[in-house]
Amino acid sequence: MALDVAAFDFDLPPDRIAQHPARPRDSARLLHVTADTLADRVVRDLPDVLRPGDVLVANDTRVIPAQLTARRERGGGTAGARIGITLDRPRPDGAWHALARNARRLRPGDMLMFEGGGNFSATVRERDSDGGVALAFNRTGHAFAEALRAAGALALPPYIARPLGPLPEDAADYQTVFAAHEGAVAAPTAGLHFTPALLAALDARGVRRVTLTLHVGAGTFLPVRGDIAQHRIHAEHGEIGSDAAAAINQARAAGGRVVAVGTTCVRLLETAADDSGRVHPFAGDTSLFILPGYRFRAVDLLVTNFHLPRSTLFMLVCAFAGTARMRAAYAHAVAAGYRFYSYGDACLLEQLR
Repeated sequence: MALDVAAFDFDLPPDRIAQHPARPRDSARLLHVTADTLADRVVRDLPDVLRPGDVLVANDTRVIPAQLTARRERGGGTAGARIGITLDRPRPDGAWHALARNARRLRPGDMLMFEGGGNFSATVRERDSDGGVALAFNRTGHAFAEALRAAGALALPPYIARPLGPLPEDAADYQTVFAAHEGAVAAPTAGLHFTPALLAALDARGVRRVTLTLHVGAGTFLPVRGDIAQHRIHAEHGEIGSDAAAAINQARAAGGRVVAVGTTCVRLLETAADDSGRVHPFAGDTSLFILPGYRFRAVDLLVTNFHLPRSTLFMLVCAFAGTARMRAAYAHAVAAGYRFYSYGDACLLEQLR
C-alpha cells in the first residue's frame, strides 16, 4: 500500500520547540502511550513503569564537533569561497562524507583550509548531486580528533536557535550520560533524559542495562520530500557487542521486555535481529527505513522524543505504535504543552501488537 507523506504531517506551534533541556534532565515530561491510554508522567517515573527483568538498551555514541568552516584554495594558494561543512560519516576508504553549503562551488581536487584549526585541511575527492562531498583530511586518528576539537563546533539541529553558535552549556547538554565512543554528528536525543540517579533507580528496580553504538549522521535532520518510496536513509555505522546481544536475548527468553532508548537503538536492533527476534552481534552500516507495516522483531518498548512532522523518525514511531495512536498522542502533547524535538520531552511507547 502506498504511503502519503501528508499522513505524517501535523501542526506544531513554534513555541513548543524546546531551546534548552529540562533541568535536571530526568524532570522532563514523559507521555506513556499504551494501546488504550495516554498517561502524563515524568521521565524519572520510568523505574515504576518498567519491570524487573526488562533490559534497557541505550546508544553510547559520543557527539563530535562536526560543524566546520573552510576556505577553498585552488592553484597558487589563493583563498576562495567560504564553505560551511558538516561532517556526516566516515567512509571505508578513510575519507569522510560531508554536507557542504555552496557545494556547487567545489570540484574534485579542491583543497579546503579549515578556520581555527592551524594547518588543518582536506581535499575534495568527489561531489554528489545532493550537496554531499567526500573529503580526505590531512590528519587521522588522534591528530584528527584534536584538530576537530580546535576547529569544529557542535552541529546543533537547525530548530535550536543559536544565531551566534552553540552556547557553552550545549557542550554538556547535547551529550548523553551514556556517551563513550566518538563518531556521532547528532545526539541520540532520547538518551539526553537519563541521569546517574535515574540509572541507579533502574538498577534497583532490577532493570538490566546494556549499550550499543550507532553513530548518528547529519541525514537524521532531513525531512521526507515527495514520494516516500523514493526517500533514502543515509547509512550509519553501528556495533552491537556479543555481551550486549547475549544479555538482550537472555532477558527476552526469561520473559523480560526489550526497552530501546531512542530510534537509533530500534534501527540497529532490528538490523541485527533474525526472524525469530534473536539479536546477533553486529558491526557494519545500517540504512534501515522503518515505515508502517514493518514487523518489529526485537523491540517491545521505546523511549523517544517528539519528532518533526514528515520525518523518518515520526514514521518509525507510527510504525511502532500505530499511526492513528501516534497522531492522537502528538495532538495531546501539543495541547498539554509538551516540549518537542532534541531538547524536548519524551514519550514511552508500547508496541502495537
